[in-house]
Amino acid sequence: MIRVLLADDQALVRAGFRVLLETVGECEVVGEAANGEQAVALTAARRPAVVLMDIRMPVLDGLQATRQIVSDPKLAQVRVLILTTFESDEYVFEALRSGASGFVVKDIPPADLLQAIRVVAAGEALLSPSVTRRLISEFVSVSRVPPPRQSQQLAALTERELAVLELIATGLSNREIADQLIVSEATVKTHVGRILSKVDARDRAQLVVFAYESGLVIAGLR
Repeated sequence: MIRVLLADDQALVRAGFRVLLETVGECEVVGEAANGEQAVALTAARRPAVVLMDIRMPVLDGLQATRQIVSDPKLAQVRVLILTTFESDEYVFEALRSGASGFVVKDIPPADLLQAIRVVAAGEALLSPSVTRRLISEFVSVSRVPPPRQSQQLAALTERELAVLELIATGLSNREIADQLIVSEATVKTHVGRILSKVDARDRAQLVVFAYESGLVIAGLR
């Protein structure tokens, strides 16, 4: 059973998600938050596996709430899945930078929402290649100079780890990366784990952000 917290300022939206999730019997809704401050408090108290977090909320918006949740060491196992109205929402990339593991649109088909929750609960990032590339290209400056710490972290990666990171940045899954590099999926998982450790990233979503902000991948050129 996947423990889920619903964070949205609209009671009808929360009710709809609750009915959907509890009907399938695979998820348990452990709480509902009407604003970001409540979301942070309930997450700390009830330790859900996944927080469905709306970006636009009163008191404390979804971005700030996400930052507070992912920065708390006691909540290291909690994953935030951002709810947004449009895939091109200007705040989505900032949400990924803040530590969210992915995002879904509010009118997502029920089966796709359940799959998204499964993916994020399992520790993977939910980033479709086309949307990821568009967001990165739009919101990361091509001329941005990476800070010294990012440059040092990038230099610590091996040639194979750099290759894996570049492919992660395009939104590919471990299986797709394994097929492209002609290695086993287990080998790719090992590389991903080492990359996460070396660049001090929480999950794959942050690896995508790091790949562009560090200059490894240039926005608009892949």
